[in-house]
Amino acid sequence: MASEEELFANIDALLEEEPQLPPPTERARLREAAGITQARLALALKTSTQTVKNYENGRSEPKSPRLEAYQRLLKGWAAKYPAHGTPAAPAATPQPVAPEAFTGSAASEAKAAVPVEAPAAPAAPAAPERPARPATSRRPAAKKATKPAVDPRFPHGPLAVLDGDGSAYGVDGIVLDCPATTVVELVEWTLRESGLGAPKLNRYGKDSDPLIVLTAAAAVKLGLPERLEGHEQRRSLRLPEDHPVVKQVAKAKWQLTQRGFGPWARIYRKAQGRDRQCVQLAILSWDALDERSWPGVSEMEPADIARVLGVYAQRVITPRGSTAVSGLELMTALRPPTKPERDEQTGNWVSAYNPGSLGTEPMDPAPPEATAEHPVVVTSGWSSGFLNEEAYQWVRDVDLLTDEECTLPFAVGLDLNTAFLAAAARLVVGLSAPDHFHSPKFNPKIPGSWLVDLSHVELDPRLPSPFTPDGTRPTGPAWYQTHTVAYAQELGYDVHPIEAYLRRETGAYLDPWHDRLKTAYVDTLADLGVTRDLDDRAFLSAMERHKEVDPALAAVLSAIKATVKGGVGKLRERPQGKSYKAGERWPALERPTWRPDIRAAVISKARVNMHRKLLNMSRMTGLFPLAVLSDCVVYPSPGDSPLDFLPYAASGKPQPGGFRLGPTPGLAKLEGVQSMLWAVDLMEKGLNPARHIKGGDAVLDEGE
Repeated sequence: MASEEELFANIDALLEEEPQLPPPTERARLREAAGITQARLALALKTSTQTVKNYENGRSEPKSPRLEAYQRLLKGWAAKYPAHGTPAAPAATPQPVAPEAFTGSAASEAKAAVPVEAPAAPAAPAAPERPARPATSRRPAAKKATKPAVDPRFPHGPLAVLDGDGSAYGVDGIVLDCPATTVVELVEWTLRESGLGAPKLNRYGKDSDPLIVLTAAAAVKLGLPERLEGHEQRRSLRLPEDHPVVKQVAKAKWQLTQRGFGPWARIYRKAQGRDRQCVQLAILSWDALDERSWPGVSEMEPADIARVLGVYAQRVITPRGSTAVSGLELMTALRPPTKPERDEQTGNWVSAYNPGSLGTEPMDPAPPEATAEHPVVVTSGWSSGFLNEEAYQWVRDVDLLTDEECTLPFAVGLDLNTAFLAAAARLVVGLSAPDHFHSPKFNPKIPGSWLVDLSHVELDPRLPSPFTPDGTRPTGPAWYQTHTVAYAQELGYDVHPIEAYLRRETGAYLDPWHDRLKTAYVDTLADLGVTRDLDDRAFLSAMERHKEVDPALAAVLSAIKATVKGGVGKLRERPQGKSYKAGERWPALERPTWRPDIRAAVISKARVNMHRKLLNMSRMTGLFPLAVLSDCVVYPSPGDSPLDFLPYAASGKPQPGGFRLGPTPGLAKLEGVQSMLWAVDLMEKGLNPARHIKGGDAVLDEGE
């Protein structure tokens, strides 16, 4: 008799031939949720697909018990899993208690919202209401984000915020009673009773582990110190191995990851079969939520923290650490390294490489792609230079300012929305190890690193060079990523590489990462009132006030942007700690996602995209930038708005090729406005106006 896995494969093969049936991911979820075994489903579907199609189209009646079984199966699915907007029968799942604080405007908005199906999550039955708790002083969430579909395995969402009273605040205003008084009890309650977790984002991936966020009071109640103190940044500190809580965890046969018990602690046991046993903890008072990525979130009430993190989990991923860590984890969650595959010789199902992924084994970079302390460089004695694909830090020479420019009253800063994310779209990167070539012919379709002399490319000195981060003209041969060399060719110059490190296997590895983060960014901006249908004037007006519309969702937007930047930076994570010695391997090198060549490809493409816009602007308007910092550019302007200098056609539409205003990645928004006198004064001091035009000191968005 065939195994369940074989039947599973046969069923999917049958269903793939029948376009009338639900899509594969939906089928898999419905099978599991309805409790239908693969064997029963296979029996129900062992009939001609054409007969099934005829029956569904109303051209014939069921003529066999198997087809009638198929009919009953479809009707059962329809009853249990209605289309969006159709009421579903109540399910007998344990229900949380909703406090009165969540039954006001926020709750009514949630009821009115249209459900949006999250990847790999089935629609869920509506939960019966229970009597509300008495009103508390806790502040309700100001506004609800669109409610996602709920996986019946995780009825209470992906995470909860635990306070000192034993109340665990989840998404959508739910509150669970948590009786745990120790970390071990908390872990066991989370896995057995909480109903927390999130479904996998890819059919070959893994479900997200539940996240419990601890307030300071909750941490103290569980025996943890309220704060971690030490000379290092608090995020880098860990509990000592002899701490009572660490000993309790070990005594109960639970384990900590190599990161130890820090602000983001993972407590786990080895998986039993397909069931993972892992809980992620985040301790707020230990600076788990960086203020730069999650502005104001740590100071919010537990219910609002749950809302912020819940929206992020729904739209991006359940946090597993800093936004940088989450950005990297999202890449792997969307492109799992392995998939199940049947061994033709034994008939068993084995773990096999998932095409398009980075696989399970770390890969050493080519010497010019590595960092100076990398073992590949130190052991080989490499001294022929490195890739220098970084974001722009350029200021125009003050002597190149014209009198006409100096008399303009304003300096206006434009910022490109998530420039690195825009660069990741349809970006072909290498998937295999690099091969070394001498005197290769340049091919813009092959990702890799090229040693080539671009010093002969002559451009207007009022523009930065597209080939160097500081905008200076190259002085001789140097290593460049494919996009940089291709841009020199696009400008009409011959390129003759001296040598190259190229990759034979390629793919758009970051595509699903880009698509998910772009949707998250655009949807969150839309929730803040910045929608795609606004004209440029209305867009600028909406952007002025979007952070005040809903501070919680504004924090989500900030976290999404930090996820992009940090995820790209993590692709080339440097060694940490004073004890490190050059030539030693550091932990990040053991990840398949330690890929400095992919980081270089993203930044190279982003910088080239910026230069292309700068060049087109100079041709269309005669305007040249004063300074560029990563994705921010400052222009002299006759008025205090981008509308005063951006190019528009006679019809009123923006001219293609230059900077355009809008809410999607790659389009621009207003960064800040200052006087031209202010900008020139900074330039004379050797400072970058793009860093300060917003007011204060901008963070260099270079993917670190």
